[in-house]
Formats: sequence, structure tokens, C-alpha cells
Amino acid sequence: MESKQENKKQIKKQVVAGFVIYRRTEDGVKYLLLYRRGSYWNFPKGHFELGETSLDTALRETKEETGIGKEDMRLIQGFRAYERFYFDRGDERIFDTVILYLAETKKVQVTIVPREHSGYGWFLYHDAIKVIGKQYVGTKRVLKLAHEFIKGRQKKYSTHRPGTQTHPHQVKRHPAHPENKPAEIHQKKEKTA
Repeated sequence: MESKQENKKQIKKQVVAGFVIYRRTEDGVKYLLLYRRGSYWNFPKGHFELGETSLDTALRETKEETGIGKEDMRLIQGFRAYERFYFDRGDERIFDTVILYLAETKKVQVTIVPREHSGYGWFLYHDAIKVIGKQYVGTKRVLKLAHEFIKGRQKKYSTHRPGTQTHPHQVKRHPAHPENKPAEIHQKKEKTA
């Protein structure tokens, strides 16, 4: 049952778009997550501008938030995921719908905007899931979908030995799996007066 204060909140709906960005490394596929000051890790994303499609918005926002532009990415066709959640800000309850595309990059360096983010990191899948945390279920679900999509594409294009079969949810790990290697985390140093 909602309290009277929650009933008085103004409802605001917004749609944002962004990218799940990954790159291939010797350790395996690493995903880019941005750290929002004192809050949480998430994908680069942002609000629409007049006349933009969701893909236009995702490309523009990713370039603004990371310095990674369309020329630095290979868009992965056939992937689009949605994350829906709400949060309270003052006297507003904001319902967010996030549209996320998938792209691969070879660019390692990320340029963050200090007013929006205080750091970033490239994480192996299992590390990324841990960093996102238990509270952000939708973000973890999208990351899992992206990871499985990439694995499915790898299987599709890799050679398969006749007579072997892998269960679709079974993960085969190399004996020297890099799961315990530290993630690459970068923080923007703020100037002090």
C-alpha cells in the first residue's frame, strides 16, 4: 500500500538510449561500464534530442560520455534490449525505459565527462555482474543478454567438431580462465582548491 506522500508524486516518463560496448582482450571479452558519482555503474546512455531515432541518440550520447564515436565501433546487428525501472527524484517519480544496442570497439581509452561520471572500467563478464550489484537487476539482465548474444555469434562463426555437443547454457572455460584477474578501472581525479 502506497503512502500519501507517494500518491502526491508527479509521474514523469522518459526514454533514453545507449550502448553495451565491449572489446576483445587476451583475457576475454571486456565490457565498458561508467561510474556515476556516489551512485552506480552503468552503460553509456542518455536522453533523446528533437528528431533523433533511438540509434542516433545512443551514438551521440556514447560519443559525448566516452569519446567513443561511430567510427570507433562496429555495431552488432540483431541486438536491442530494453531496461525498465523507476526512481524518485524530489517530488517526482520517474519511469525510465532504456533502449540498449550492442557494439564492439578496439578503443581502450575512454574520455569521461566529469559532471556526469567519475570513472569507468573494462570488466570481464563475471566481474561486471559483481560490480553492477544486486540492486540493478535490469542492468544485469541486459548485460547477460549481450554476453549470451556475443557467445552465440562466436559459436555460429567458429568451427565445430563433428560429434561434440554443448548445452546452450553450459560454459566451457579454459583451464587458465581469467575470471580472477583484476578489472581495468579508471577514475577521473577531481581538482581540489
